[in-house]
Amino acid sequence: MSFMQPSPVKYACSCGILNPINMLFFCRHCPKLRCGFCVTHEIESHFCSNCLENIPSTEARHKKNCCANCFDCPCCQHTLSARASTVPVVRKSEEAKEPKDGESKGEASPPVPASSKPSAVPTTKKMYYLSCLSCRWTTRDVGIPDQGVATGTWPDNECLYQARFNALVEYFQAVVLQEKQEKLEFMRRKAPKQHKFPSLTDRTGLTVSLIRRQIGWNDKAPKAKAVIAPAEATAEVEGLPENIFTEPLNLRNVTTITQRHSQPADQPTAVGSLYPQRRSLWIKRSLRCRQCEHNLIKPEYHPTSIKYRIQHFASYHVPEVVMVRCEQPLVAGKSNAILLKLTNPTIYDMTIRLLTASPPDDPQLSTEATRVAKEEPISSSPLLKAVGITLSRQNSTREVKRDVIDVSNAEIVPLESEFVLNQRDDSKEFDEDVQLSTEEPKFIVWRKGNKVLLRLQFTPADELPGLADVILGFYMQYTYVNTVNNAQEKREPTTHVLHSRVFITAGATEQKAN
Repeated sequence: MSFMQPSPVKYACSCGILNPINMLFFCRHCPKLRCGFCVTHEIESHFCSNCLENIPSTEARHKKNCCANCFDCPCCQHTLSARASTVPVVRKSEEAKEPKDGESKGEASPPVPASSKPSAVPTTKKMYYLSCLSCRWTTRDVGIPDQGVATGTWPDNECLYQARFNALVEYFQAVVLQEKQEKLEFMRRKAPKQHKFPSLTDRTGLTVSLIRRQIGWNDKAPKAKAVIAPAEATAEVEGLPENIFTEPLNLRNVTTITQRHSQPADQPTAVGSLYPQRRSLWIKRSLRCRQCEHNLIKPEYHPTSIKYRIQHFASYHVPEVVMVRCEQPLVAGKSNAILLKLTNPTIYDMTIRLLTASPPDDPQLSTEATRVAKEEPISSSPLLKAVGITLSRQNSTREVKRDVIDVSNAEIVPLESEFVLNQRDDSKEFDEDVQLSTEEPKFIVWRKGNKVLLRLQFTPADELPGLADVILGFYMQYTYVNTVNNAQEKREPTTHVLHSRVFITAGATEQKAN
């Protein structure tokens, strides 16, 4: 099987979406499979992929998620490099000296003539410009002057509608401020009064109201008024240039769609109007389970590190199923067999069983879920409790079971019995001792370490047409030893009986002869 082709083995997530095992996560607290839609994405850090500078979130927001020192080529989107060049500089001693201010203008003091002798040591100054090592584009091509410093002084191409954007930002900030004031006023009125005479040092807002009444001002604070001129539509369109129908078209001077989309502010049509763009920042994100809000993926903070502090991938906890081959060509209505290789990624033995019907849920898991749901949130203030605000962490969403849309079109012969998949032991791969032959079930072809190759019989449906994909669907029930417990009184690892629904695309049926 090639890495460029989609995986024929897919697992059903708790939301009903099929994904290969390398795109799924496993929550050890639920414990269930989670896909990219069953987790919440949180930004851990911002960094530049070129200079690897770690930038705080507030600074990244201020810089519009762009690096201040790195630029991208507007032609080929590669990173620009700073190049140095020497420029001759005229010394000040060689220039003509002007009369001083202290001297009287009436005195006829002749000006000091400039030195006609050339300088003994030539004076040069280093100037920098940006150049692309891929397409040889430079900032001199668009008339950007050279800078005296290599980083941080390159001018930005201002947008024509920047004033309008700033006005819109101020307008929406005023709207948010006004809504926040109205919400605070509503919460203050709704909160019950605890004392007859409020203290002047409280922070509930009553102090300000009392002082305004004593002065004689209006009790209500002035609200922020957001005013903005509405946009007006116009039918006037800029005309085409006069030489568009007379001069021949040179495609080398016309920008491509990619080049125009890289500069959405002005979208230039000529190559000479392209300006370097600041490099966009990259992020490191963490994934959190939507049901229990525990971290599933949490990377290291430093940009140069590729390790994870928390990594709960499904391939580290769930048995991996790999399709090897089918024994015979696929024919509708004809019995066949498929070879599957199962691998145990954990350090505990697993008891696996393949079922055609849905097995019952583990009662221990349902009891723990009920216990977590019945926990009352703790509030630190009776005022917040009366309003309905709690300081404890609550579940963001409620999980809803969904059915898998994909349907199996082959009948599977269930296995005779369950089998044990040995634990993962990396030292056994380098062990030269020959394993003793033990009595295995008939469906197991061979066993080595934590891997088992089994033979599964199935029969494709009779009504399948030619060149139709044969899909095998079954439930894989396995035992999982969980070292994380939600209950405080239990500190020992617990064993759960879990199940995952697996779908395998065995291949296409042979075309029927006419």
